[in-house]
Amino acid sequence: MRRSFARAVITIACLAGVPAAHAEGPREAFVTNQLADSVSVVDLASMRQVGEIKLSGRPAGVAMSPDGGIAYVTAPEGKELFAIDTAKRQIAWRLAVGEGPLGIAVNPRTGVVYVANWYGDEIVSVDPLTRTIVARVKVGRAPSGIAVTPDGKTLLSADRESDAISVVDTATMKRLESVRVGTHPFGIAVAPDGKRAYAVNVISNDMSVIDLAERKVVATVKVGARPYGVAFARGKAFVTNQAARSVSVLDIADLKVVQTISVGDYPEGIEATPDGSAVYVACWSDNELVRIDVDKLSVTGKASVGDGPRAFGAFLR
Repeated sequence: MRRSFARAVITIACLAGVPAAHAEGPREAFVTNQLADSVSVVDLASMRQVGEIKLSGRPAGVAMSPDGGIAYVTAPEGKELFAIDTAKRQIAWRLAVGEGPLGIAVNPRTGVVYVANWYGDEIVSVDPLTRTIVARVKVGRAPSGIAVTPDGKTLLSADRESDAISVVDTATMKRLESVRVGTHPFGIAVAPDGKRAYAVNVISNDMSVIDLAERKVVATVKVGARPYGVAFARGKAFVTNQAARSVSVLDIADLKVVQTISVGDYPEGIEATPDGSAVYVACWSDNELVRIDVDKLSVTGKASVGDGPRAFGAFLR
């Protein structure tokens, strides 16, 4: 594995749904810098780093509370979940959540936080009000990326070593199904309409499209080398390809690749703005956050961040 365990096994999907705080458009990005043990705060208008929050444990995953007031961050080597006050730019609280916390997502309806515990083969449910673990559910081997449907009823886990996606009922925290996909799924995202999930498979270099009502794969699409994350904007899916230094752009209607955009070395975390005008990508080896104009399908800005940026999840507020 490249550089470290945490470096090689982390991904997540962008959250479905649009938090109320994002209605006017995101103003900042909270980028996890794994090698720097920090989170960079980037002003999206100027594309400049305007703050840095230090924390321990090799931060990787990130997700926002529905109101944007808290950025939740996973620290795989520290075995903790951090809650960062986004206004004060400081740690509000922290919680031990198990061995190897990686992917993270927030329920857009309830605000409950879900953390993928890689070594424990489970998803941990955290109540942010009481700051306690309220449930654990066993999934497949080595869960990495997780996502929640817009209605908050279904949780999806990309189980890397099982080559499958777990479907979990959030009300009961019971696993309902395991859907076979490609080889080593990492990132998973739910389309804005909540009907399909898209899982990117880092070894088979493709993306599995899952019909959530039928709980089965309905299409498999080839993308670039070592795909990692996926986001949606204006009828298109954007997939980061780590080894290809690029982002594949697919038309969701026919699942055809319409363009490949060069972005930088080892692109990983990716998220689109709620209005779909821009997509932001973290490039691990370049220590940059890159902005893609969705209409032009070209890079229109870059911001320097800390060492080893992941922006692994929902990092815009």
